[in-house]
Amino acid sequence: MSNDDDDYPDPSPEELGIGALFDEGPEPFLDLVAPPPDEMEELLPLMPQRTAAPQTWVVTVADAKFHWYDLIAGFPEVPDIRDPVGRHLRRMQFDLEATSEKRLIYFAVNRPRVRFDTTRNTSWAFFSLKLTVPLLVGPEEKKESLTIELEVPFAATLKKPSVVMTDRFITLNWGGLVEALSIHDVLQRYENNLNYATEVQYVGQTKDPRGRLARARLMPVQRVHQKFSEDNDMLLLIQRMNVEVMSADGDPAELEVNQNPVAADVLLKDRIDVIECALIRYFEGPEMHGRTDKEADVRRQRVAEVALTNNLESFRIDLRLEESGKYHDLYSRHAGTSRSHIIDCTIVNGNVLITRVPDKTAKS
Repeated sequence: MSNDDDDYPDPSPEELGIGALFDEGPEPFLDLVAPPPDEMEELLPLMPQRTAAPQTWVVTVADAKFHWYDLIAGFPEVPDIRDPVGRHLRRMQFDLEATSEKRLIYFAVNRPRVRFDTTRNTSWAFFSLKLTVPLLVGPEEKKESLTIELEVPFAATLKKPSVVMTDRFITLNWGGLVEALSIHDVLQRYENNLNYATEVQYVGQTKDPRGRLARARLMPVQRVHQKFSEDNDMLLLIQRMNVEVMSADGDPAELEVNQNPVAADVLLKDRIDVIECALIRYFEGPEMHGRTDKEADVRRQRVAEVALTNNLESFRIDLRLEESGKYHDLYSRHAGTSRSHIIDCTIVNGNVLITRVPDKTAKS
């Protein structure tokens, strides 16, 4: 009997009865295509002034945050903000909705399924705020436990909180303050013995006037979720990038003439578009997880255009974070596990050529 996934293709949105939810706009990559000249005519006086000297870029991560995608992927009802978990979900929803107005990079990532074990009790250590919580790990639901040392919040009126646990959330009631933490919040915040890396499945850019990512209506991301959701949890790792431009003429984004919003956004779009393409190539490999030939061609044209208009010779992307735990160990089918992904990139005929900087070199 064949185990080939192609023998049993994933059902289409139409077969699932949700096809209409995705018929809201073009593929995200078409944002890379320049708008028609007539749409740009009135903006021409505001377009950025370019510089002539060759550029190299150093790209670093300004900040990064995980959001648990599974919590929105089932098209849930609006959360009840009177409930601590509902407030947690609503904050996540607001955060994700805000990203649609910004040019940020996101990774759709998988981690092995982990849940709180509601059939067992939590326990406190004597004379301390060390709380042991029971866990179920992996599709086989292996029994584990995790001990976390709590700190009393400023607004607390109790020395020790009361604890309520569901399979996905733990709620700590401190009297004057109620905290709701998901299992993935706990795993990120507290040291633990679960040595799982985070697998990057898909790379994208958050800018989208329709806000489809936050509403789980972006088809490529939903395909990834559908394929891997049975045994894994899926999260979105959203990163804001900082780009330092090395050039004899300086950074064009710092020129006074380029301080208007249109010019600033055009320059930022150039940079984030190319960073996105490079990270797709790095984590998804040459075949880009089955993205279409049309998308690959549009991306090549866009990269070539940015390289030409910016006189871009090369750039480096450094994904290291100053404060990060093993939860931030990233890998993919094409990139080995590391917390120190640094890649050197050159552009040849619209293709981004990738060279990974070895970890030992990166640490020196």
